[in-house]
Amino acid sequence: MKRTKQLLGAVSGVALIAMSTTPALAAGTTAGSSITNTVEVDYQVGGFDQTTETATDTFTVDRKIDLTVVETGFIGRTSVSPNQTRAVIAFDVTNLSNDTVDLALTATPAAGNDFTLSNIIIFVDADSDGEYDVGEEVTYLDEVVADGVTEVLVAADIPVTATAGQTADIVLTAQAHEAGGVGSLGTIYDAANTSDDTEANTEDGTVNPANVDTVLADGAGDTDAAEDGAFSDTDGYVVAAADVTVTKQSTIISDPINGTSNPKAIPGAVVEYCIAVANGSGAATATAVTVSDTLPVDLEIDDAFGVFVDGTVDGTGACNADGVDNANSNFTDNALGTPDEVNGTLSDIAAGVTRTLYFRATIN
Repeated sequence: MKRTKQLLGAVSGVALIAMSTTPALAAGTTAGSSITNTVEVDYQVGGFDQTTETATDTFTVDRKIDLTVVETGFIGRTSVSPNQTRAVIAFDVTNLSNDTVDLALTATPAAGNDFTLSNIIIFVDADSDGEYDVGEEVTYLDEVVADGVTEVLVAADIPVTATAGQTADIVLTAQAHEAGGVGSLGTIYDAANTSDDTEANTEDGTVNPANVDTVLADGAGDTDAAEDGAFSDTDGYVVAAADVTVTKQSTIISDPINGTSNPKAIPGAVVEYCIAVANGSGAATATAVTVSDTLPVDLEIDDAFGVFVDGTVDGTGACNADGVDNANSNFTDNALGTPDEVNGTLSDIAAGVTRTLYFRATIN
């Protein structure tokens, strides 16, 4: 019989180990719960059964403080663009304690960032749109129940000066506090706010097993130590930037004296301008590319020729005559003595691609 009981106990132990990996059971028995155990002793005198003797023991389950912060969402850093505002990264904050707690939150730039993040905001996405909205910001998570998991988002602005491949990280730290009631952050759980029930806690110097003591059981996060009532994790951004360069060339097409044979830049000559916009190899695609060119008063736009966009360049960088006339473009032919203007929109420019805008003007 005893061997059977031992075997069952071993099986039960394996089952408990397997179950402990399930998040729903991580917290264990709730702090403050009473556990009572009664033992019975049967015996005989002179071969006759006697009254069963019993003894009962009761103790109160103490509080174990444990929590984790884990980055979620993209594998690795989140891709962002220079000048992007409110770029979002995500974390799951989990209360593994066996009691309800408040969790204070801080988000700080990591050491060694390539650029400076600004307007860092911690928020909980109330409307589930994945973006920060005014009123969603938080400084702590209120009354988080045992095994409660909360998605916490952090938003930050990327400077326009950030360049491709640069990175910047943020450390999110959650610090456990006593549940202070709805809408109120309780007292911090740290080394100064725990107790040890091996110490006397009654007036007569004995231990009161009904008292609920607190034990810090959290692991070490990215920037915090083990058993400090806190946990931290790091996530961040990597810049995917376009590498745009612009060149502008002019070619004399004809003049009133020489025509198209070796024309010169004299009054009445026609000048063709070629504006080439190139995106470097391996860069992010440049979108919403607009070109604006204000001509000097010495030039008059050639209305008849028009404005051509999305052309290519030849081996010397000069415009090929393969653009699209007036597509997404316009020009303003102002009165004599007032600068004419040319505006055009190019299609998206992928890495390694060059697109052009070209037009003609006459020298006054």
